[in-house]
Amino acid sequence: MCKKLFIAATGQNCGKTTMSVSLMHLAKKKYGRVGFIKPIGPKIEMFGDRMVDMDAALMAKAYGLEKDIHLMSPVALHKNFTKEFLAGQIKREELEERVVSSVRELEKRYDFLIIEGAGHAGVGSIIGLNNARVAHLLDAPVIVVAGSGIGSVVDSIRLNMALFEKEKADVRLAVINKVRYDKRKHIIDLVRQAFAGEPLNITGGFNYSPILANPTLGHISRLLNLPLRANAKERSRIIHNIQLGAASSQKVVDNLLDDTLLVVTGSRDELLVTISSLYHIPEYLEKIAGLIITGHAPVSEISQRIVEDSGIPYIRIDETTADVYTAISEDVAKITVEDVEKLNWIKDHAEKEIDFEAIDALL
Repeated sequence: MCKKLFIAATGQNCGKTTMSVSLMHLAKKKYGRVGFIKPIGPKIEMFGDRMVDMDAALMAKAYGLEKDIHLMSPVALHKNFTKEFLAGQIKREELEERVVSSVRELEKRYDFLIIEGAGHAGVGSIIGLNNARVAHLLDAPVIVVAGSGIGSVVDSIRLNMALFEKEKADVRLAVINKVRYDKRKHIIDLVRQAFAGEPLNITGGFNYSPILANPTLGHISRLLNLPLRANAKERSRIIHNIQLGAASSQKVVDNLLDDTLLVVTGSRDELLVTISSLYHIPEYLEKIAGLIITGHAPVSEISQRIVEDSGIPYIRIDETTADVYTAISEDVAKITVEDVEKLNWIKDHAEKEIDFEAIDALL
């Protein structure tokens, strides 16, 4: 008989997908066959000729589940999906049947099935299939992933629990994620006190890490929707610092930190040449992750040649330096299959920080 687990969250950016990746990794060590499904997919991409949720595509590629992709994202919310649903062109009963039949088929193929929700408990309500209802529909025990904190975490868990209880979904565990290592035990103990006497288990997830929080070069390329001149290894490099190339070349070089993405206007020939030349030196290779060259003015021919000959990863964009810096700074990086360093980090740290046996015992 296939064990099922529904992974929900109290909101966006709590680390739900990171938890799915880690539980897939850990479950595969115990169960021979482990599958995945994202019943309602609000963020879509093309997988061959099929429109699927981004997380379903990630898990299919990362864990060799491509053969099941037609089952892993049964309801992908394309651009006009909501309008068509409200106009009566799409029926809730049809969507329910799609989700249930996909899960039933996956249950036949796997010993352990991870079902990932979409955001907080109420996401999907517009089509009558919020996370709480889907969890109940699939008769899957729920774990809720929450961000770090104490008061805000308790508030968000209770707010989400109200809908889970209304839909009669079986919530068994809340995971406090992204906690600081030095405050982990203290935070978890206090949250447990807040739910003392209630049938809800509380445990810790991943400790906070800038490796997961910060973007890769490839992610920034996708964010700006522009090509990145870089190889696969360079694309997966994690950016820990973003620096504006506004000061003199010497000051910019002196202030470089590890894994820095430098945003510099195309008219700064001397800085472009300096950074490109330093990229060949090992001690600076650790500091210089790449360039974003901004502005409408063309880069001089000789500077462009030096940049390209250096092999430094770069993106060319017509926007202003300030606009680019703001867009990158305000973005929240999501994991993709190209983020090899992040995926390897998750798998490694899952074995140290996630108690899979305790989670499995709750099922």
